[in-house]
Amino acid sequence: MLLRLPLLLPHAVVLFFLSLAAFFTAIAGWFAALVLGRLPEPVFRYLAAYLAYEARVGASAMLLVDRYPPFALFRATGYEVRFENRPTHLNRLAVLFRIVLIIPAWIIASLVMSGWWTLGLLWWLITLVLGRMPLALHGASTAALRYHLRTSAYWLLLTPAYPKRFFGDEPGVTDPVERYSATRPLLLSTGGKWLLVLFLVAGVVGGGRGSTYTSPHEETDTARPGSTAGR
Repeated sequence: MLLRLPLLLPHAVVLFFLSLAAFFTAIAGWFAALVLGRLPEPVFRYLAAYLAYEARVGASAMLLVDRYPPFALFRATGYEVRFENRPTHLNRLAVLFRIVLIIPAWIIASLVMSGWWTLGLLWWLITLVLGRMPLALHGASTAALRYHLRTSAYWLLLTPAYPKRFFGDEPGVTDPVERYSATRPLLLSTGGKWLLVLFLVAGVVGGGRGSTYTSPHEETDTARPGSTAGR
């Protein structure tokens, strides 16, 4: 844990090059979606794989999982963090104006992730001293990463569903009874919700700086760390 971020530097390099490819792939996908009303399968598969990779690295960087993420783009079976997305039809008008529609969600996702990283040293010290991340902090961090990934999925046209459930899910209402992990559905305590508010405030005070995971890149998408995010 002491060397968590230095150890993730190789993944940061890989993500940089993957993000460059994702940028040009997303542009091609935008034009294709305007014509077809959906993303072509190769475009969808790559962008979904890219976000899955980002989910694994982000969860590790935010201390949500202890295992080192694998260097695998399309297959990472057995790892605690899973990103799920299903191809679906897209509204062409929503695709056309996606850059405008994304703004409110992008602001929230950027601020909450920036706020988390602004206070990241505090979370690192708490986790180091306790040997684990407190449950409320874990839930809030999971919710922050999940909302960021849902925003990214919406931005990349992987889903028509606008990002929602920032403060977690409601028991027995938003998710089926079956539970796939400890955080699905993601039920936040009152402390976890207040921590999310703290992240937002810290993001505002910090001027939106401090996060490596703030750019916008479900019911249909989820990042699910075996300790990280549910739908």
